[in-house]
Amino acid sequence: MTKYIKLSAIVAAFIYLPVAAMAWGQLGHRIVGEIASSHLSPKAKAAVQKILGNESLAMASNWADFVKSDTAYKYLNSWHYIDFKDGISEAEFKSYLATDTETDAYTKLNFLISELKKATLPQEKKVMYLRLLVHIVGDVHQPMHTGRPEDLGGNKIKLSWFNQPTNLHAVWDDKILETQQLSYTEYAKAINFASPAQVVSWQKEPIADWLLQSHQIAEKLYKEVNPDDKLSYRYTYDHLSIVNNQLLEGGVHLAGVLNQIFQ
Repeated sequence: MTKYIKLSAIVAAFIYLPVAAMAWGQLGHRIVGEIASSHLSPKAKAAVQKILGNESLAMASNWADFVKSDTAYKYLNSWHYIDFKDGISEAEFKSYLATDTETDAYTKLNFLISELKKATLPQEKKVMYLRLLVHIVGDVHQPMHTGRPEDLGGNKIKLSWFNQPTNLHAVWDDKILETQQLSYTEYAKAINFASPAQVVSWQKEPIADWLLQSHQIAEKLYKEVNPDDKLSYRYTYDHLSIVNNQLLEGGVHLAGVLNQIFQ
């Protein structure tokens, strides 16, 4: 009965959880997973399939959001983001990460990577940790997931999107992506054009560099808007290339991490 209740909660979350509560929304996370799948080494591809079975990285990518409605997984909420004070310098940024002991996206990514390298890790945990890893890598490439603590990563910055009330965080979660009206497979195919040299370069970047890049983008985004701004076509035009690049790098970075774990 307990298993049935938990399963029902997850299914309900899949159907009813507001998309605005999900980083990149379902679409963005699946794009990252789909792109990652195309850059896996043969060993990593085999290891992922052994863990997930017929579940693709794209479909596994949203599990961490679907379970938010289950109170048993409430402890995972702070794993999805990491906040930084406004105006932090690059040196301060990296110094903070070097001594970071908080429960946040950075420390938990390192934890998940370390755990998934363990051959003795139980299958149940392998599935859960791999799903979380796929999701959180996507999260940290959404700039507002490395935003400011005082406005909850842009959630408190109220805006209008095509005359509908929203906030800066939600705009970057899914609003821009939805304007393209593509499925996740179509979207991934449309932007998955990293050169071999780019793939090699990106996959050498440490997680700290991903976070720094996302935070630097977030700082620019904060400066571009004021509360109650009315955003629409022009905002999409000006920022779509940033969205696409973050999704692409997120997928390539994810594949690089998985290739390194399962080498």
